[in-house]
Amino acid sequence: MNTGDYQAIADDWERRATIRTRPRRLLESDDKLIYPLCRQPLVLCAAFLEHCPQWRDFVLVQSFYKFINDVVIFETEIVDKTARSIAKNRFAVPFPLTCRVDAMTVVVDEDYHALVALDFLQQTVAMTGIQPLELPTEIELSRALPMAQALAPAHLRDAVALIGVAIAENTVTQDVAAFSKDTSVKASIRGLMADHLFDEGRHAQFWIRLVRLYWQTASEGDRNEIAKVLPVFLAQYLTNDLQKNFDLNLIQHLDISASLRGALRAEVAAQAFPITRQHPLMGNILGFLQHSGLLQTPSVAHALNDYLPVSGRVT
Repeated sequence: MNTGDYQAIADDWERRATIRTRPRRLLESDDKLIYPLCRQPLVLCAAFLEHCPQWRDFVLVQSFYKFINDVVIFETEIVDKTARSIAKNRFAVPFPLTCRVDAMTVVVDEDYHALVALDFLQQTVAMTGIQPLELPTEIELSRALPMAQALAPAHLRDAVALIGVAIAENTVTQDVAAFSKDTSVKASIRGLMADHLFDEGRHAQFWIRLVRLYWQTASEGDRNEIAKVLPVFLAQYLTNDLQKNFDLNLIQHLDISASLRGALRAEVAAQAFPITRQHPLMGNILGFLQHSGLLQTPSVAHALNDYLPVSGRVT
């Protein structure tokens, strides 16, 4: 594997990683939101605003708890697993030592992010007195990766994990960036997101470079097999079923009338993000596929043809 154009991140990590440079952030008691309104459409729907706006803060706090829970699952169960396997040279795709050192910096960062997230959950419970409802035990990626891997030949399952994690790391970077800029949210939480973004920007570049390095060495046959499972991965990764289920459960815990509960459930059921090229995350995903070299492969472009802008479609 030729690493001539691979740019290591370890030196940058030594200087800039938040685990080395940031003090603990403390949740402040002010009138700012704990979670952006735009990220929880339930509190913006007409029925909620008219009949139960007093439940807004409860819904936003529970949504923040889910966000933190999702971060912990993503960082410790998925990204950590793949990065740690690469670092320990137990990945089916062997990478040079410089890549493995970089992977271990990702492991350290991601576990630290999970610690900071749980610290904020604990601080929020102490400040608000609101205990978390039962939180999901999986995220969309928890389903998408195994489903795509099961369709790939055994020797390519680690490669599918590598690409799936890389896609997710690049999309989460954009998501965190938007969160960190929302001035309606408490400064400490925006700071938490900004710290996270500082590391995730570095991680996103690491995964792009690693996938590009792998893709350059993959055989045409292996590339074509991976191309076949990418649409399955995206269909599962981009679904909002888990969020819908969480919101429906959340509605059950509101002290409201049965008729209002039914109206809110109907609002949630109607929310949908069709998995097409108009999906809000598709631009980021296609950008990653372009920069990592996958989209230049005819079989990948053909497999994802329905997601491509009209100007980039395979005819």
